[in-house]
Amino acid sequence: MIRRLVSLTFLFFTVLIFSQSQTKSFTVKFISETIVPDGIMDEPIWEKAELVNEFQQYFPTDNKSAEFQTEIKMLVSKTTLYVGLKVYTPGDDYVIPSLERDFRAGGNDNISIMFDTFNDGTNAFLFGTNPYGVRREALISNGGGENGSFTTSWDVKWKGDAQMYDGYYTAEMAIPLTSFKFTEGETKWRFQSYRFDMQNNETSSWYPVPQNQSIFSLAFMGDMVFERPLGKSRTPLALIPYINTISEKDFEGDEGDTRFKVGGDAKVAIGNGMNLDITVNPDFSNVEVDNIFTNLTRFEISLPERRQFFVDNNDLFGNFGGGRDANPFFSRRIGIATDTEGNSVENDIIGGIRLSGKLNDNLRLGFLNIQTDKDESREIASNNNMMLALQQKVFSRSNIGMFFINRQAFGNEDFLTPDEKYNRVIGIDYNLASADNTWNGKVYAHKSFQPGDTKGNFSTGANLGRNTRYWSIFSDWVYVDEDFQSDLGFIRRKDIVKGVASIQRRFWPKKGPINNHGLEVFPVIIWRPGLDFQKTDHTFNANYSFEMKNLSEFGVEFSNRFIFLTDSFDPTGSDDGLELPGNQGYHFNAVSFGYQSNRAKVLAFEGESSIGRFFNGDRFSIRGEAILRLQPKVRIGLNVNYDRISLPEPFPSADLWLISPTANITFSKSIFWSTIFQYSNQRDNLGINSRLQWRFAPLSDLFIVYNDNYAVNIFEPKFRSINLKLTYWLNI
Repeated sequence: MIRRLVSLTFLFFTVLIFSQSQTKSFTVKFISETIVPDGIMDEPIWEKAELVNEFQQYFPTDNKSAEFQTEIKMLVSKTTLYVGLKVYTPGDDYVIPSLERDFRAGGNDNISIMFDTFNDGTNAFLFGTNPYGVRREALISNGGGENGSFTTSWDVKWKGDAQMYDGYYTAEMAIPLTSFKFTEGETKWRFQSYRFDMQNNETSSWYPVPQNQSIFSLAFMGDMVFERPLGKSRTPLALIPYINTISEKDFEGDEGDTRFKVGGDAKVAIGNGMNLDITVNPDFSNVEVDNIFTNLTRFEISLPERRQFFVDNNDLFGNFGGGRDANPFFSRRIGIATDTEGNSVENDIIGGIRLSGKLNDNLRLGFLNIQTDKDESREIASNNNMMLALQQKVFSRSNIGMFFINRQAFGNEDFLTPDEKYNRVIGIDYNLASADNTWNGKVYAHKSFQPGDTKGNFSTGANLGRNTRYWSIFSDWVYVDEDFQSDLGFIRRKDIVKGVASIQRRFWPKKGPINNHGLEVFPVIIWRPGLDFQKTDHTFNANYSFEMKNLSEFGVEFSNRFIFLTDSFDPTGSDDGLELPGNQGYHFNAVSFGYQSNRAKVLAFEGESSIGRFFNGDRFSIRGEAILRLQPKVRIGLNVNYDRISLPEPFPSADLWLISPTANITFSKSIFWSTIFQYSNQRDNLGINSRLQWRFAPLSDLFIVYNDNYAVNIFEPKFRSINLKLTYWLNI
């Protein structure tokens, strides 16, 4: 039956392919001169460039020209793509929250340009700047739609600056062609540019984008045609060594240690379309700390990947299956292991390689192989972690992907049980994306293999969505077998059949302060095949939301939930509380209200509050975040979450607090200091992470990172460390 469902779904998806007529294009002329990207645009050679303008509004409307226009000029030499920008504004009261590189675009003044160098509508390179000349770069994957990936952790060397004038600002970019991947002899790339004008509450783009679509959707791009075909681009070999000194103290175990580590990465270009990344003894002590959370569920919560080594082309590896329920590869599993007490602990990575990119215009390859170290004191074996992925483009923007994952233990240690020797997973996915991004969907089938367990072990699913201006409809079905296992994946639950549906109706008033408003109904139902397909969960949500023309948002939601506990469970997470009895169902309702102010204001805030039943008791929750901007150098934030869980006697009740103040100071474009405090009485922890970064050369940094953790119920230190890390990016 599953095989038949997969076949029918695949056949259904293949007929849902639409075409898009691209009508905007311009020519990029070839030059032999060199342009200094100081942001002034005073070089006479710019007069040779074709003028690219006629931006259209994306917000507050998407059916008229932008009130304040943008002009783009582009030239190319044998080695460099030059971009000149003239951005008209209503004044000089710009919103610039920070001088730190790789800022997010929303809520501040900036402009971004995107290049789809393989013309596939699936992946793109993004470069951006603001009136102060602060730069950012990002990778866009999965077509940039609602489920697309926008990764600012990607870094590449390029130059740029900006200058402010009365009523406009200008910017220049000099981007080496080695920063891109493309086919030798290429004559055309797909192109898009979008900008945020916070003084006028206006967002605009060069190629028109409907408001119901993502502003960086790769379905909406024009063409940039090169006057001369592009030649072979040799990306230099990049060596990124590091040295790190760390001193740490474990107060609970009364142990201290001071270590000196040396390692590094290398980036090797293979042709115009492939990257080979090599890492030896990597160190991630400078990576931004994860935000903690209050977890009132029985399941693990996924956290984003922040380590640079795993970022480039990450969609090739991490976007198989269902991201929420059945993702077979989750890179954060690598470098994490389970000790003898069942705790998740850090597991050193010895080294690894990562090959990814385009074999030709339509075929992508990803190969990853990483070796983790043995830790006998914690009974952790050395493991080889490998994944091979292939992705073939079909139709206009769709693709078929296949993968093989192997986690193999090394050695014959006594603590290594037979079922821990290996875990293997194979699978195939079909990803649908119509040319105009109206239709999106997926169908997949995966199978795992463990020692002595090769029958069944399936994970399958299919989803389909249609997104138009007035209606959004989505359906998703997931099946995860009880014996399916992916040691390198993120599988929230097993032994489930899950059905999801969503229908949303939007309204677009022609007048008044409301930009759009709409109703969404969102039911989720889960059955357990191992319990004779008994329904164990359902959630029925109905919400009404408003988006205002002043960039504020608010809405109200009602939810009806049912949870059948197969095992006993304490939702407060207390150490000694009496758990709610298992083999019993619980029905409860709740209502919530949320508000978000205009993020461009000096003081911006958002909050949400809910009240209602919770299992056999009551729950009141309030969440709020406030950000004070003293631009462009200081940003102070405060995040507060409070949950009051009231269960009847003899079950425990709790007041759960999560308080997280942050401070970010950018002394200049090269010196940044960020500090975050995270207090959680559910986790009995007060954590402090303070990081000072000096970017003394392009993509080369000196970090000083201080970590401190305290128990809060009986206030005493738990763990403390300080790191001094130096990295240097050397092109050869």
